[in-house]
Amino acid sequence: MLSVKMQGALNAQVNAELYSAYFYLSMSSYCESVSLAGCAGWMRAQAQEELYHGMKMYDYINERGGRVIMAAIDQPPSDWDSVQNVFDDVLAHEQKVTGLINNLMNLAQDERDHATSSFLRWFIDEQVEEEASVGAVVDKLRMIGKDGNGLFVLDRELGQRVFTPPVKE
Repeated sequence: MLSVKMQGALNAQVNAELYSAYFYLSMSSYCESVSLAGCAGWMRAQAQEELYHGMKMYDYINERGGRVIMAAIDQPPSDWDSVQNVFDDVLAHEQKVTGLINNLMNLAQDERDHATSSFLRWFIDEQVEEEASVGAVVDKLRMIGKDGNGLFVLDRELGQRVFTPPVKE
């Protein structure tokens, strides 16, 4: 059984994951509007991944006898100055999410909630991957600078991404 405090914190993270999906859909819309279909597709795949994360947490709360409470999702930004700014925001956002997950782990450890600690390890590992993946795109965009040809190639590369839900362990 989850403590009231842990259940509340996990519910807040469900909201954060759903906000993340909304945030990435907003970025996808922006990328479409500036004719970067590959970047838009990358963002859509990222949105699907965030929905998966939210539902994974949702299911965990229920499995532990808790109750999921759906809260309002804040409106994300809708405009950026460039695709570089978009991906800079992605990296900052993923770093923030990493902090949220780490705080959940700290709470689980403080409460000696070993089941939740075990569950959260998957998210901790996932955040390492998220930050590395986005960091690589940010680095490539910095190298490209204002080179339209480089952006065209990167856009095509990013458009190859497809979200595939992980195989349940």
